[in-house]
Amino acid sequence: MTFIRLPGAPALIVGACLGLALPLGAHAQDYPSRPIRLVVPFPAGGPTDAYARLIGQKLSETWKQTVVIDNKPGATGLIGSNIVKEAAPDGYTLLFTSNSAQVIGPLLHKPASFDSVADFTPVTMVIRYPMYFLVSSALPARSLKEFVALAKQRPGKLNYSSVGLGSGGHLACELINLAAGIDTVHVPYKGAAPAQAALAAGEVDFMCDSVGFSQPMVQAGKMRGLAVTASKRSPAVPDVPTAAEEGVRGVEAYIWTGVFGPKGMPDAIRDKLQTEVARIMALPEFKARADKDGSEIIAGSPASLTQDMTAEKATWARVIADKNIKAQ
Repeated sequence: MTFIRLPGAPALIVGACLGLALPLGAHAQDYPSRPIRLVVPFPAGGPTDAYARLIGQKLSETWKQTVVIDNKPGATGLIGSNIVKEAAPDGYTLLFTSNSAQVIGPLLHKPASFDSVADFTPVTMVIRYPMYFLVSSALPARSLKEFVALAKQRPGKLNYSSVGLGSGGHLACELINLAAGIDTVHVPYKGAAPAQAALAAGEVDFMCDSVGFSQPMVQAGKMRGLAVTASKRSPAVPDVPTAAEEGVRGVEAYIWTGVFGPKGMPDAIRDKLQTEVARIMALPEFKARADKDGSEIIAGSPASLTQDMTAEKATWARVIADKNIKAQ
């Protein structure tokens, strides 16, 4: 290829570059100018879907554009995530997901169908909540210490339910198994409701779930809450100790929800989304809901989400490898 240098060429090149840059800035300033598709890789009715709909409604009210919630469940969230991964990076196809789909899901497949950080544009972590360690009311253990002692007396005999293979509850229970040096059996169910019902009926011995979903069952005497996998006690259940207080250390684990765009989404659009989601989450109605659910509002920066995901991948990769967990 031959290049011909012409007088004034540098100025022309700079002018051309500026001409290309201006529309990007203009697009970000005018964003959004048409409806937004917010993909949720889980069925309608779950906690991730609920927050997606609440935030989508507020975005619609503020920006005067429709936000369409598009539920695309399946394959531990990979179906919905891949839709957004392959979408145009213009801010009009976004992902509202959880770490069980975005971080854990890809680790269960060899090779991974995507890189949870590099193949997306992280926007913000919205909320997070610790796992709630629950036991059947028929079990004699009334503390996590007592449960560990019981499990050591009955290796391989106690079992636990989860919402499915590779879910946050599944891996949180396995993390406790590793930290406490106990051996229990996983019984996966198809969703949160049947997993919880199995524990309430005494079909399984324990499970790891959210405070918001399970505390009503605790209050009804259907199960007992023994610990939370957090660095400090949950304001929603202040009388329940952390796992570390009960002598089981190294099991700080959270489920979180977050917003992502396709890789290459302009920074200006990313930042506009993050700022608006943070404003929404600061509203009193959202704080009240989060407190009731035992959740912590994060609404942090893209950089902090990226950093947290990178660290979390290492933790869950270790659990998956140690317990030889594979997608079915």
